[in-house]
Amino acid sequence: MNNKKKIAIFASGSGTNFEALAQACADGRLNADVVLMVCDKPGAKVIERAERFGVESFVFSPKSYPSKADFETEIVQMLRDHQVDLICLAGYMRLVGDTLLAAYRGKIINIHPSLLPAFKGAHAVEDAVAYGVKVFGITIHYVDETLDGGKIIAQRAFPYDGNDPDEVHRIGQKIEHELYVDTVCKLLDF
Repeated sequence: MNNKKKIAIFASGSGTNFEALAQACADGRLNADVVLMVCDKPGAKVIERAERFGVESFVFSPKSYPSKADFETEIVQMLRDHQVDLICLAGYMRLVGDTLLAAYRGKIINIHPSLLPAFKGAHAVEDAVAYGVKVFGITIHYVDETLDGGKIIAQRAFPYDGNDPDEVHRIGQKIEHELYVDTVCKLLDF
């Protein structure tokens, strides 16, 4: 009997957090299987990563659907077909809509490169550097209707006294990979 939890990962870009979670499942650090990767950017590097791990992908172009509700309805059906227990957003650059939230409220988490509630949005690191922040961080939170809102699950801070957003991203990415795996592990143990 397989008692492993089933994870879906949503991503829009390179997929390093996808790879961190998939690798943790593959080597047994997470008692779970990544059963589906959802990507809204045909051609994104995460698609290759999913293929390497043998994870089924649903890649779509939002513009080819009449509305967000239409593509989210299709996604919800796929999630149900795969009996997904937890959705991990990993660089998914799209707000989750009502259709997906209604079906999976409390089962969708996101990782964000700032110490929320500070510096929400797609340019969090750049905004924090421009503001002169000396302590940066990573936040994992439940997803709700708001941009980078929802209850915070975990945070990890790190000092940085420079002004290079790329360096902050590099430092933060290593922390993201570890924190996301640790947090998902704790969530799935419940």
